[in-house]
Amino acid sequence: MPTILSIAEAVPEFEIKQEQAIDFARELFSERFKDIERLLKAFQNGQIEKRHIVKNIEWYKVDHSFAEKNNAYIESAVTLGMQAIKNCLNNEKFLTREIHCDEIDAIFYISTTGMATPSIEARIMNLLPFREHTKRIPIWGLGCAGGAAGLSRAFEFCKAYPDSKVLVLSVELCSLTFQRNDFSKSNLIGTSLFADGVACALICGNEVNIENFSAKTTLPGIMNTQSTLMQDSLDVMGWDIRDQGLFVVFSRDIPSIIEEWLKPNVSKFLSENQLQLSEINHFIAHPGGKKVIEAYIKSLGIPVSMTDISLDVLKQYGNMSSATILYVLKRFMELGGNAGSYGLCTALGPGFSSELLLLKWG
Repeated sequence: MPTILSIAEAVPEFEIKQEQAIDFARELFSERFKDIERLLKAFQNGQIEKRHIVKNIEWYKVDHSFAEKNNAYIESAVTLGMQAIKNCLNNEKFLTREIHCDEIDAIFYISTTGMATPSIEARIMNLLPFREHTKRIPIWGLGCAGGAAGLSRAFEFCKAYPDSKVLVLSVELCSLTFQRNDFSKSNLIGTSLFADGVACALICGNEVNIENFSAKTTLPGIMNTQSTLMQDSLDVMGWDIRDQGLFVVFSRDIPSIIEEWLKPNVSKFLSENQLQLSEINHFIAHPGGKKVIEAYIKSLGIPVSMTDISLDVLKQYGNMSSATILYVLKRFMELGGNAGSYGLCTALGPGFSSELLLLKWG
């Protein structure tokens, strides 16, 4: 099995407490919503305590053009992406020695919150000593499912090239998509929930001698993956792209869709791998929001405690779109797993879509 060896984060500079976010939203939205105080309860009830963003909060109170916001995305994505790669390749919690950039065979770059051509990983390769023949696979548009999808695509790459070391770099700067003149409830809910986050994972094929540099006695190997698209669900989640930039599309029906759709999807995946849900020891879920976590619990009938790590990431970092699942997985890896224990990694995104990975610690 391809193995996940190391994960690291690069946390954006500015921390915003949820109380500050409430004051920010009240200042911008109170004139347009007569029931603003009722709507602001979404900030209080979402169990988010703080988040991180790439600009000072005052920056978001002023209009910025699409070009200005996207240039800010490129600048911060390169800086934070470089830092996440360095942190991942020199992470003493997971590695006994630094993995050098010129050892990396491919980079999967995952994002949905900004655009760049040449893509961000190409810009980073001009600043870090990667080999010129390192393969580049930028993936755009998978939203919250993107981090799990990136791991899945890296798994497939390592199956095809089992002597490879592969990076999955996820950069999501959701705050830079904020539209201060969008007075929709979707934008208000998005403001209560989304944040900036960057993370990088190192995956190795099974012909790589990981014993030479792994600091962990057990690590999660990827056994199998499943990607699923729900037909006729394009309006559930995504972006409405206008002259001013990216406007959030966020259906209120997402929790109910999860409740009805997720369990059959998960059960089919596990049965194809000769497993049942009761055999899963680690539930590594993308915490899209408090209601999403509650929908996981209700749909799958799992103990509340299996979502504790996901909920803690949500509390401390908010929803960082694709990067969030890597934050969650990193914490599971730091705790370690018993040899032979199984993990189910799940994330949902635009399409409406599901990404599942079956992990086994060994």
